Amino acid sequence: MDKLTEIMAHKRLEIAPLVRPVAIAELEQLNARLPAPPSFAAALRPADGTLAVISEIKRRSPSAGAIAENASAPDQALRYQAAGAAALSVLTDEKYFGGTLDDLRSVVSAFKRHAATARPLPILRKDFMVHPIQVIQAREAGASAILIIVRALADGEIRALHAAALAAGLDALYEIHNEPDLARALGHGAKIIGVNNRDLAIFKTDLAISERLIPQFPKNVTAVSESGIHTATDAARARACGAHALLVGESLMRAPDMPALMHSLRAAR
Repeated sequence: MDKLTEIMAHKRLEIAPLVRPVAIAELEQLNARLPAPPSFAAALRPADGTLAVISEIKRRSPSAGAIAENASAPDQALRYQAAGAAALSVLTDEKYFGGTLDDLRSVVSAFKRHAATARPLPILRKDFMVHPIQVIQAREAGASAILIIVRALADGEIRALHAAALAAGLDALYEIHNEPDLARALGHGAKIIGVNNRDLAIFKTDLAISERLIPQFPKNVTAVSESGIHTATDAARARACGAHALLVGESLMRAPDMPALMHSLRAAR
């Protein structure tokens, strides 16, 4: 069993007690009742021509082990905001990544407290999504987008998650790793596609995966390069192959001078 298969099996067991039928009308009513979150999709196409950086709050991972076990999600979010992040990715998986939904809620609350001095950033709920009930959780917590890992899901599950996200007023980031994943994502109408440069079966990272896949995207699809981006040189490689945005976690969490690294990634040419 590879690691992604293991994680998905655990996630299905974890949410099983919560699973129930979720009607599109319920999601639409939820969306109408709650304030609209900032647009994740719009944030990934900066008007100033810089690369958008989706900065990730990540305490640990199966590949890297402990990264910043005691990191405060709201404090890190505010630092990312001040450094020029376009959006955030907040990991809400506890067993493998050390995050919770409370992290997402606390980040949204921190942005509200500082709204007078800085615009709240859109937030991707980074988790292993398998059922629309998780979309309800994301919308109630204040997320702007959910993650759909194409390789990990059946087509029916993808359809259900995408429909739920649309009804709830959320964007969907489709994550792919190869050509069959790309074909499936496009078949489901994906508008934002992220290439995970890390093979989630063996956790090896290679930026050449973005360089191979992103040039195959239709022009109207927003391209995100994810994982394995540590330097401005890496960012420039992603930009050169057509990436509009980068998703960066570990290197920003570990950086001695995070604002300087953020600036170099955004400005990479």
